[in-house]
Amino acid sequence: MSTCKRLLHFARHRNVWTHVRRSVTTWSPVGAAFNAKPARRAELRLQSAGLFGVPELSCPAGFQVAAKSALRNTELLVGRACSCPPGVETVESFDQLSDGLCRVADLADFVKVAHPDPAFREAAEKTCIDIGTVVEKLNTNVELCKSLKNLLDDPDVVAQLDPDTRRVAELFMFDFEISGIHLDDKLRKEAVALHVKLLDLNNEFLVGSNMPNRIARSVIPEHLHLQFASEGSFIQVGGLHADSPDDLVREIAYRIYLHPNADLMNCLEELLKCRYKMAKLVGYESYGHRALKGTMAQTPGSHLAHDLFSSFFHRTAKDFRMMSDMKKKLNPRNSELMPWDHPYLSGVLRAERYNIEPSLYSPYLSLGACMDGLNILFSQLYGVSLMSEHPSTGEVWSEDVRKLAVVHETEGLLGYIYCDFFHRSDKPHQDCHFTIRGRRRCQDTGQYQLPVVVLMLSLPHPTKSAPTLLTPGMMENLFHEMGHAMHSMLGRTRYQHVTALKISPPGTRCATDFAEVPSILMEYFATDYRVISQFARHYQTGQPLPESMVARLCESKKVCGAADTQLQIFYAVLDQIYHGKPQNRSTTEILEEMQQKFYGLPYTPNTAWQLRFSHLIGYGAKYYSYLMSRAVASMVWRQCFVQDPLNREMGERYRREMLAHGGAKEPMLMVEGMLQRRPTMEDFVDALVSELNPNFETFIMDSES
Repeated sequence: MSTCKRLLHFARHRNVWTHVRRSVTTWSPVGAAFNAKPARRAELRLQSAGLFGVPELSCPAGFQVAAKSALRNTELLVGRACSCPPGVETVESFDQLSDGLCRVADLADFVKVAHPDPAFREAAEKTCIDIGTVVEKLNTNVELCKSLKNLLDDPDVVAQLDPDTRRVAELFMFDFEISGIHLDDKLRKEAVALHVKLLDLNNEFLVGSNMPNRIARSVIPEHLHLQFASEGSFIQVGGLHADSPDDLVREIAYRIYLHPNADLMNCLEELLKCRYKMAKLVGYESYGHRALKGTMAQTPGSHLAHDLFSSFFHRTAKDFRMMSDMKKKLNPRNSELMPWDHPYLSGVLRAERYNIEPSLYSPYLSLGACMDGLNILFSQLYGVSLMSEHPSTGEVWSEDVRKLAVVHETEGLLGYIYCDFFHRSDKPHQDCHFTIRGRRRCQDTGQYQLPVVVLMLSLPHPTKSAPTLLTPGMMENLFHEMGHAMHSMLGRTRYQHVTALKISPPGTRCATDFAEVPSILMEYFATDYRVISQFARHYQTGQPLPESMVARLCESKKVCGAADTQLQIFYAVLDQIYHGKPQNRSTTEILEEMQQKFYGLPYTPNTAWQLRFSHLIGYGAKYYSYLMSRAVASMVWRQCFVQDPLNREMGERYRREMLAHGGAKEPMLMVEGMLQRRPTMEDFVDALVSELNPNFETFIMDSES
């Protein structure tokens, strides 16, 4: 961008805080855009471009139009796939089929949870159900499957396919097989009915797992009423209040929020039964065996979780003793360590030992500064720039959503990232990434279809006196989600079906236990001083964030780190047990036993934590993926980036070996290509254990300061 253009771009964002010293406002254009107060758009008379620039989606009814168009195109592509001679054209037709349905379904999947207008949400949800039903029917379409089978059964045709085309053909065949295509008519109809039922159960559980519980106000001590939301004569509890310094508030929230709901319990029990029945119907030993095919783990058994448990057992016991001692110190009358104490007391121990009060860090971490940092990092590693663009009328769903163009120095425009960063009462209160459109090479033009993604955070709005200031945790989450986005942007997949990050049907292609690697790796960059020093400046004084503060922050994460990992091990094992062979006992009984065996803190009677375990939907049988992805990210960081986190040569290697392929390459082969060795299970365990080893340079730095 020329100097003149940069000045013009910056002039659009002159509503940056005027009292800040002139030297501090020298953000790059993208930093200035995110540190500017959002201005109201005077575009009421302009014609709407439609959500994400899709003209039909200028109103809720447009979803029906888009869905009908996609379904008409689906019929044409099914006919082409069934009639063309076996070869590359067959696979291309299948991929166009997948792309056409995903372009509507993925967009609707996002809108149904994020749009502030209920009419848009309802229309999007109906579209998701309609498309999902069609996908399940296609996966049991015998003629369609036969066209693919004819291709894969002909060794001469297969020999002429390039590796990507062959893998995509095999993945489509896998979709057919797990949907019961090989079954007779009666059983195939049963499989379709089970799929449809599972769609409904998944949605019911996902909605129910996030619904608040309520209790009569008279039951709660009056002085605590203000800690919770009120609903007439009831108190509403919508979360665990894990960070509350009041023991009683945490206990009340835990007991009420996790109180069993009979309808939701039945939903979960039925969901697990249907998953097992479906897996058995199509030839798998359990749902876990079906879900893990094609992942790094390959088969269930929780080997990583069990090996980690034995490695972390003694460290976890030590962490719990420290928490117990702290609780005795804070509350001598009620000193027993309980499950609702873990998150709060571990935070107290970290803060006491390392003085990491978030308010000390936030002035250095304005949103604009952090976006500047990401821009610098991506420029150094990949030659990529983030450029702020003004969205068209009707293109975004809230006026504070920002649009970024991702531009490579030689390849040009790579795609778009929509940044829905600010808190709204009607949006999910969790940080997440949505794929709206995947990358694929268009057969008619040879050009790549540009990917479109949304990053959703819940950051505080800027105030009259300051820009949005991030805590260290918020900053890490921003880097984490941007790791997902760049995985989508930097992919170079020929086929949409293996695009970078799609972990929910349709288009389930990037192995779940690999999908989190790029995002977790970004957390290491977010806590390395050589990266942070590039952008972390006090928004008023311009002073850099001291290195000793960054070092203390990094070391603080190791405090109670074993107990935190132990909790993840417990969740992973519980998930595996739920998706194994039927246990002939309730999910709560399983939970109680696994909690005692793999976590250590006592089960609280008349609670059902599993009913809040929403990951059972998107990550069913695969919750271990967080642990495995973290282990891989740790190995990649230590071997490839720890010496120089801004090394362009290593960044290009990382893109070439791990980011470019999406799901077009076996995940373990990508890891092996990056590390130039094949990691063993011991390597995975050692990577996570080594994370907790102290860095003695931090202690020296603290003593010197």
